[in-house]
Amino acid sequence: MPKARDAALAEIRALQAANWPEQVPRDVAYPVEVPALPDYLRHWATTRPDTIAISFYGRDITYAEYDELSDRFAGWLAGRGVAPGHRVGVFLGNCPQFLIAMAGILKAGAVHVPINPMFRGHELRYELDDAGVTVLLAQDALADVVEAVRDGSPVRHVAYTGLADLLTDEPDLPVPFARTAERSDWAEISSSARAQPRPCDPDAPAALNYTGGTTGMPKGCEHTQRHMVYTAATATLGGGTEVGAPDVVSLNFLPVFWIAGEDFGILNPLVNGQQVVLMTRWDPAVAADLVGRHGVTDMVATVDNYVELLELPGFDGTRLSSLRNALAVSFVLTLTPEIRARWRAATGTVLREASYGMTETHTADTFTLGFQDDDRDLHTDPVFCGLPVPGTDILIVDEAGEPVPVGVPGEIIVRSPSILTGYHGRPDATAETIRDGWLHTGDVGRLDEWGALHYLARTKEMIKTNGMSVFPSEIESLLRLHPAIRTVSVVPRPDRAKGQVAVAFVEVADDATTGDELHSWARDNMAAYKVPEFEIVAQLPMTATGKIRKGDLFDRAAELAAARDRA
Repeated sequence: MPKARDAALAEIRALQAANWPEQVPRDVAYPVEVPALPDYLRHWATTRPDTIAISFYGRDITYAEYDELSDRFAGWLAGRGVAPGHRVGVFLGNCPQFLIAMAGILKAGAVHVPINPMFRGHELRYELDDAGVTVLLAQDALADVVEAVRDGSPVRHVAYTGLADLLTDEPDLPVPFARTAERSDWAEISSSARAQPRPCDPDAPAALNYTGGTTGMPKGCEHTQRHMVYTAATATLGGGTEVGAPDVVSLNFLPVFWIAGEDFGILNPLVNGQQVVLMTRWDPAVAADLVGRHGVTDMVATVDNYVELLELPGFDGTRLSSLRNALAVSFVLTLTPEIRARWRAATGTVLREASYGMTETHTADTFTLGFQDDDRDLHTDPVFCGLPVPGTDILIVDEAGEPVPVGVPGEIIVRSPSILTGYHGRPDATAETIRDGWLHTGDVGRLDEWGALHYLARTKEMIKTNGMSVFPSEIESLLRLHPAIRTVSVVPRPDRAKGQVAVAFVEVADDATTGDELHSWARDNMAAYKVPEFEIVAQLPMTATGKIRKGDLFDRAAELAAARDRA
């Protein structure tokens, strides 16, 4: 097999070299010797101290202040006994404190554990336990869920902050959060003594980024700072810019607890010494205002978000003319030549597909720049993901792991300097996923005559609801905690508004249990986007060997969707 892969890789690399766009650099020139985020932050705080690093609803934080505040966070952690290797959780929505905390955690040599702020009790407790989080920075509005699960968890200390804690003036645009914190420890944190700089090990565990899977509860992907810096640097090249270019301004509303939000909202700006305009929540009118105010050049959003901008009352596309890298994620709406033409006519800029990636690879594995002329990227099988970024290889293999010919669908496998070190505490899952240095994604795709990747389908088990990944196995594990649920199986059904929604087919122990009661329980115990629809059944369809016939449930879910559409 290695020889077959070597031959296939040589063929694909030759195609990619022949079709490499002129505007995309082939090699990375790193401005800082050590591939660690604290070294980059200190570098820019020294060379660009007055450059704005973070803009947040009228509050601007320079690189000098970013460096100081993260030093103080690291000092605060040291005062709570945090040592290198300890896990520190961050349970916040998008705000500057999240970025400052992440940098401070890494300065302390600890491990950053970003936690979804939409989590409810069981989900939060699971990640705290699995990661071994000892110190937690949480949003004030989430105090009830934190305190409900804190006893018996590994958490020794919790600090709270409000999203508005760093705002100094009354914003002159709408903010989607309370201006006054219910409880906050941020003043104590920000007045802590600055931690002294310590050498960074770029290959030590630096983050546990949790991802769902096809079996059981989410797994923590172990990532290092070397992974982070490589991802940011090569994503920068994929946008046609050299690392460290000073004239890039990014707008980010993607949740920064999520790996894509971390990449585009934290890592890319920090490694490049650039400005990020941070939003807590998507609002098309506010986004348009911020692009115009700050001269935003880079943005990642769904196709739906761009259409919302186009449909704003009195929309003036010239306010968005600063955008150079307007990247779109095809989800409910797919990027089409028609939508691209509408956007170009309104703004004078071009929409492109974003990239292929997953939490295990730290995302941003491909780029699409250079393939948009004459819409050639959109006149192919969707979704066009482009060429691998410099240093990354992608192959398509069959069920036996053998490379397939160009144009033939198969499983996408990735080899990259940013693939996870392993799944935290899951050696079996690590060995199954990483084989001979290649990450087996479980996704289906093909490579075309340019050597470009086309993403054809998700792993059948995964559900995409409003752009968020939902894994049936995780929902099933949570639902089994309900005493009335005897057996459960979760599958997706198509949905015109959300793309897909989860449907839970359940056998109950008590005939008096209703779907409404189960739905109410689910809303209290899992993030809202994971809450399934419930179908109570007398018996789940089973095979002769005692396995649930998921194919039958897929068909039934499709029938439910069709019935809804007819109604």
